[in-house]
Amino acid sequence: MDFDLSQNQTMFRDMVRDFARKEIAPIAQEMDEQSGMPDDLIAKMRDSGFFGLAFPEQYGGLGADTVTYGLVVEELAKASAGVCVMLTVHNSVGSYPVAMFGSEDIKREYLPRMAAGEIAAFCVTEPGAGSDAAALTTTARKDGDAYILDGSKIFVTNGSRAAFFVVVARTPGTTGHRDTHAFIVPRETPGLTVGKKEDKMGLRASDTTVVDFSGAKVPAACLLGSEGDGFKIAMAALDGGRIGIAFQALGIGMACLEEAVRYAAVREQFGKPLLKQPVIGNMIADMGTELEAARLLALQAAWLKDSGRPYGKQAAMAKLASSEAAWRAADKAVQIHGGYGFCKEYPVERYYRDVRVTRIYEGTSEIQRLVIARHLGRDYV
Repeated sequence: MDFDLSQNQTMFRDMVRDFARKEIAPIAQEMDEQSGMPDDLIAKMRDSGFFGLAFPEQYGGLGADTVTYGLVVEELAKASAGVCVMLTVHNSVGSYPVAMFGSEDIKREYLPRMAAGEIAAFCVTEPGAGSDAAALTTTARKDGDAYILDGSKIFVTNGSRAAFFVVVARTPGTTGHRDTHAFIVPRETPGLTVGKKEDKMGLRASDTTVVDFSGAKVPAACLLGSEGDGFKIAMAALDGGRIGIAFQALGIGMACLEEAVRYAAVREQFGKPLLKQPVIGNMIADMGTELEAARLLALQAAWLKDSGRPYGKQAAMAKLASSEAAWRAADKAVQIHGGYGFCKEYPVERYYRDVRVTRIYEGTSEIQRLVIARHLGRDYV
């Protein structure tokens, strides 16, 4: 068993770590306060190839494997979880359905543009369909050689900036997941409207919007996979996306650990640094141990995906373990900082807000447990 990273994986990680420390971390608090990220930062990330990280080389991407992708995501999340989620959605759920289920013509038309930095988004969640994704009501009515989309999607990451939307909709008058379909929909499609930007607790550097469809006419060629594949495509995208969220949570958790250790090393109470107080040392030890254990699960899930093996169970385990460990790490980091942890002057306040959503999106912790239990039931019964 080899736990060493390859030279290429180490190179990617170190390159992104350097970029994140120089270009992202210094403005992370400002982006949080202003609820957005500057265009020049996005341009720098385009120039560095970040938008094509997980895309096949034949379509203009860097062709990074999933382990490399995870390492990159962790480094970005340490600097700014908001910037990180913008890139992870683009590189995973926003583009994976096109790369895996699109026709060759669709791949050639859209993937090079995405890899070059035209941003992608993923539209599944609706006001009445969150964890129960099969309950969606957005419809796709066949009209000759096109489909007419009607309905609303919420919590769409990258909605304000996206050039393309992967959309899951159903045949009118149907229920369940069998009559759902997935499409790639360009932003300029008549009838597609990007609605309000949500005012969020965390990840404030990234935009999250409503996307409405009112008679939006989409060519039949934009259908991903076959008719009826929508739910399957969404679940496949989310399996891979959960690996990204696991590494995102790890990045936030590691940032919490690093800040807590640095603060505890210099803050003195009762005549000695907090780091030498057993109760604080125990908290830090728990943070580090839980995060390292979660990282091994995330790396295993990424390795399985790269190996072409089933990885759904491990992805759910990694997402659950990483998000819960990172949440506990953020809570402990704020506690170690005491009153200062409640002030925006210290980054742990932002980490605490940012990490909370990792237990919600791309499948809540409760849904991850259901997924894991189903897999274990098949494994042992």
